[in-house]
Amino acid sequence: MIDITHSELLEFPFWRPEIYAIIESGGKQYRVSPGQTLDVDFLDAIDGSPVEIDRVLLIADGDQVTTGTPVIEGAKVMATSKGDKRGDKVVAFKYKNKTRYHRKIGHVQVYTRLAIDKIIGPGAAEPESVKKPRRRAAKKEVAADGA
Repeated sequence: MIDITHSELLEFPFWRPEIYAIIESGGKQYRVSPGQTLDVDFLDAIDGSPVEIDRVLLIADGDQVTTGTPVIEGAKVMATSKGDKRGDKVVAFKYKNKTRYHRKIGHVQVYTRLAIDKIIGPGAAEPESVKKPRRRAAKKEVAADGA
């Protein structure tokens, strides 16, 4: 059996936390770190396009913790869209006995899968600007008479 004290255990490099951030997307908060993949509510991003999240609430890099009020100005999380994903179907069933009343309603939530590339703190060198590609809207056909 190895005899290691608690203070010695904390000195090992694998116990030190890596850089992570807490971001907000779609009204929900997520703890993210580089290399992580997560599903957020649907974002209008093309598969493989870069996504820039600027609602960063907290950044922790080892012993340094930066918190925002409510967000950190100038901090960003760069991610890559990995496409859309449909969640599980949720069924809501309403029923009232003795009245022959029943309603069955189903819902499927759509998510966007993001791969976190890097976390950029406030005051860090700005990477070259990223244009957010949008999905093209369907072209509307116009009649020859302009109507």
